[in-house]
Amino acid sequence: MTKKPRLEVEVGGIRMKNPVMTASGTFGYGEEFSPFIDLDKLGAIVLKGITLKPKRGNPPPRIIETPSGILNAIGLQNVGVEVLINKKLPYLQKFTTPVIINISGDTLEEYVELARKLDNISQEKGIAGLEINISCPNLQKGGIVWGSDAQLTYKVVNNIRKVTTLPLIVKLSPNVTDIKVIAHAAEEAGADVLSLINTLVGMAVDVSLRRPKLANISGGLSGPAVKPVALWMVWQVFQTVNIPIIGMGGIMKAEDALEFIIAGARAVSIGTANLVNPQAAIEIIKGIEAYLVENKIKDINELVGSLKI
Repeated sequence: MTKKPRLEVEVGGIRMKNPVMTASGTFGYGEEFSPFIDLDKLGAIVLKGITLKPKRGNPPPRIIETPSGILNAIGLQNVGVEVLINKKLPYLQKFTTPVIINISGDTLEEYVELARKLDNISQEKGIAGLEINISCPNLQKGGIVWGSDAQLTYKVVNNIRKVTTLPLIVKLSPNVTDIKVIAHAAEEAGADVLSLINTLVGMAVDVSLRRPKLANISGGLSGPAVKPVALWMVWQVFQTVNIPIIGMGGIMKAEDALEFIIAGARAVSIGTANLVNPQAAIEIIKGIEAYLVENKIKDINELVGSLKI
């Protein structure tokens, strides 16, 4: 009988049974997907982005299909941190999978207050880490501004670092001149992990009406169309920082995930694929394991950054 390969990874102090996570904004608060998959089989769950107060999000239409992807301008619609703490997190405590909270704010003070609040109840509510969203491209204010400037990136990450001992994952934007500069700033500020990429800014036009298809005009492009860009940026950042990377962007099957791992990602997040196939993350875990067996690789960590140049 062939011994199973080791799939366990550690990302910034978060121990995961395998390297496959769910990307924020595509998996709700976990409960929505539990009828379709066993949440205990995932490496980690990153919940839908949360803010201090509930948000209604942008007006519709706010999501459309594009060739090999989707454009979304949801605008961070969410229930707010109090509902998250009191009504969403208790359900997830029955599972062993690490739960990571994606946080957003319009101001530095909002980020800091949110991080402090979640840090205070992290042990009681089973919060494994925070993912700082400084890169959302479909907000009217805040969001991408933080992640497109190295000094602002340092400022927001460093101030959050001062109020929490939780592992900090900083989600980077691809909509920058040089992602290596932003990545270095986040690392210097105290990030434990970097996740990339968030969506690319894009738009679509209804030629019959001569109007934007999205009410917000622009939105974030995700799906297979962005994978080559995401891979390139993960590879660049892997050469730049000394902290782990979570790769994401167009991962639809195991081969996609393996590309990111070989390029330097220690873990991967599944996003748009969840909307197409609720079983995607589980199928990708199985596919990664099959690849390791076929190639006689005993430990997934041996594959990280193994790209031959």
